[in-house]
Amino acid sequence: MRLGLNLGYWGAGNDASNLALAKHADELGYAVVWAAEAYGSDAPTVLAWIAAQTSRIDVGSAVLQIPARTPAATAMTAATLDSLSGGRFRLGLGVSGPQVSEGWHGVRFASPLGRTREYVDIVRLALRRERVRYEGRHFQLPLPEGPGKALALTVHPVRDTIPTYLAAIGPRNLELTGEIADGWLPVFFSPAHAGEQLAHVRAGAEKAGRTLESFDIAPTVPLVPGEDWKACADAVRGYAALYVGGMGSREQNFYNRLACRMGFEEQAAEVQRRYLAKDYQGAMAAVPLEFIDATSLLGPKERIAERMAAFAEAGVTTLTVAPYLPDPDGAAGALRTAVAALELSGAA
Repeated sequence: MRLGLNLGYWGAGNDASNLALAKHADELGYAVVWAAEAYGSDAPTVLAWIAAQTSRIDVGSAVLQIPARTPAATAMTAATLDSLSGGRFRLGLGVSGPQVSEGWHGVRFASPLGRTREYVDIVRLALRRERVRYEGRHFQLPLPEGPGKALALTVHPVRDTIPTYLAAIGPRNLELTGEIADGWLPVFFSPAHAGEQLAHVRAGAEKAGRTLESFDIAPTVPLVPGEDWKACADAVRGYAALYVGGMGSREQNFYNRLACRMGFEEQAAEVQRRYLAKDYQGAMAAVPLEFIDATSLLGPKERIAERMAAFAEAGVTTLTVAPYLPDPDGAAGALRTAVAALELSGAA
């Protein structure tokens, strides 16, 4: 199992320290640093900035939003970032949610599975530098009965194949991920609850006639070292409450549904009720300690090492940590603790 670093969103006032953190991860031998996008900073600009100031660590999108770009534009971005970074780019894709897709990008959140399948097909077709001709339900290239012509990408990626990851939560999306992707970007991944999720991923892989032997399972996991693991959990409550309670509508919150499938149905409903009522402190308090502990790395190095061993046993191949500490020195120290804990766990 390798280590990764997730910097989340750019522009939150901690940009300088995030860049320093990425450089530190590079020095420590981390495998990859990921950046996210929602409706603020875009991931490719951030990743180019990081790639220019690191030397070994991969840079990955977690994720590029599918409704934000045409498949051809994503292929152009992937090829350019792979070229500029010397072959260090990883392409993580996700459909986002209906509020962002329709409210920000103006793209209907319809048939997300079918759109994802066709989108990945076209991206890969373009990255192979073949002339892009595609007849799908959601995408047609060139457009029929018009002046468009089939074109081929002019940029040469460094690698023959750029790894493609999908951010998937629901059962059908997990199966699609196993079928067509090179890796999975889980959120709120719990070793104790991962069996059903991985069964869906494995079923998709079997449908495609392959195994998960070379498939990269790369969850992002909050990291808070400290003496008292229960006190460390408090640093994660805001993040958990936002996603379980407020990321989406009352009727359509994929993270809330995931918490329900993990056995926290009553608590997830209470977190959502409080969050949507703008009782944010109450929502944070309502997040079960057991949920935070199951999906995070908390406490002393030895306890973190035990949890890392459980993640590796569950099938994780790239454990991406997200330090939830307020100061840059603390976050850098957390990265070092993670390296020491991984060695202690025997999972490296």
